Amino acid sequence: MEPMTKGPIWKRMVLFALPLLLGNLFQQMYNTVDSLIVGNFLGSTALAAVSSSGSLIFMLIGFLSGIASGAGVIISGAFGAGDTPKLQKAVHTTVAMGLVAGLIMTGIGVVLSPKILLWMDTPQNVMPQSVAYLQIYFSGSLGFVMYNIFVGILQAVGDSRHPLYYLIASSVINLVLDIVFIEVFHTGVGGAALATVISQVISALLCFRQLHRTRETYRLQLRRIRFDGKLLKKILMVGLPSGVQSSIIAFANVVVQSNINAFGEMAMAGYGAYSKVEGFGFLPINSFNMALTTFVGQNLGAREYERTRKGAKFGIVMTMVLAELIGVMVFLFAPQLIAAFDSSEEVVRFGIEKARTAALFYCLLAYSHSIAAVLRGAGKAIVPMVIMMTFWCVVRVTFLSITIPLTHSIQMVYWVYPMTWALSSLTFWIYYQKIDWMHSRV
Repeated sequence: MEPMTKGPIWKRMVLFALPLLLGNLFQQMYNTVDSLIVGNFLGSTALAAVSSSGSLIFMLIGFLSGIASGAGVIISGAFGAGDTPKLQKAVHTTVAMGLVAGLIMTGIGVVLSPKILLWMDTPQNVMPQSVAYLQIYFSGSLGFVMYNIFVGILQAVGDSRHPLYYLIASSVINLVLDIVFIEVFHTGVGGAALATVISQVISALLCFRQLHRTRETYRLQLRRIRFDGKLLKKILMVGLPSGVQSSIIAFANVVVQSNINAFGEMAMAGYGAYSKVEGFGFLPINSFNMALTTFVGQNLGAREYERTRKGAKFGIVMTMVLAELIGVMVFLFAPQLIAAFDSSEEVVRFGIEKARTAALFYCLLAYSHSIAAVLRGAGKAIVPMVIMMTFWCVVRVTFLSITIPLTHSIQMVYWVYPMTWALSSLTFWIYYQKIDWMHSRV
């Protein structure tokens, strides 16, 4: 796989990001299919059950994904520097870590789902379906975790093409199984969760096959899967702040979801439908963020400091422009987009209100995530953790704790997001002006 340390910067980043963008599109479709089919075939209560589960799922997987991102930084740095022994140890340590984490996540998710949903004030008429969906989903955690671990390794060495192929295959499988389980066998929301689990396991196996069969320096060999203490420590030093950041921000979003739940199942369904739409708006942010982290990691590993600075600037600008264009589209076509999930008038109204509050501020969301991606690629994971936790967790929860009891207005929940995006972006901008690339190495 050709490294990102040579050739035109824009070409390397765009060619790497485009398969990621397509992959993220299919990933979002993969995640959205459940809601589309559930909302249209099983009704608003079932859609509310699936939607209310999203924040909890993200809270648990966000922690593991953050740690995996630390592994990606170490792997991309070793690959960029041409350090094969370190690369091999990092790959096999990462896989070992994923196996253990997947098993732990399965136990936590299955056992604690009912209690957390109760704590989130999930309405009683929604609770049974929410519990069923979550417990089946988390029973397949190992497949999801290992898929993300394998994809992280491939992307860290610059391979964004194979993950795209596998994601397309698993998305098609998920769609077919959703229809079969829900329409043919009438399994309800549990069938949607089971379809997702099976698809995740298949995608993980396809990624494993690619890593196991490749002849490149990052080849995965079963007999070499074990922990290397020194590299595990480095991975955790870089990844743990990102994991803590993701999980605590997701915890704050669980608090936000509990505020939404208090407005009833129509609000839950409308907010959940918008969240799926916003997921698509996040695609260019996510794809260029991955490209940025890999680009920065590889080029700093190769000590290409000026190239690193130029690439970071290009990636940040591209992400903001694409995100804002999508934000305008979401703002204009919100009624049609929300109605695709649930055409109930009240559900559509809640979804439109949220969309037209947040969509035009996607550029701020993009900027914060882009700077965070650059900093993680440079091994400075603690900085984005502190900034995002401060504004996206502490400020959000505090703001809602004060305003909701006073106003009893769902608009407060809608506005807390663009407000905290703006505050974090300003803080990131101030910090970013002071970066010394020559002293930013993992």
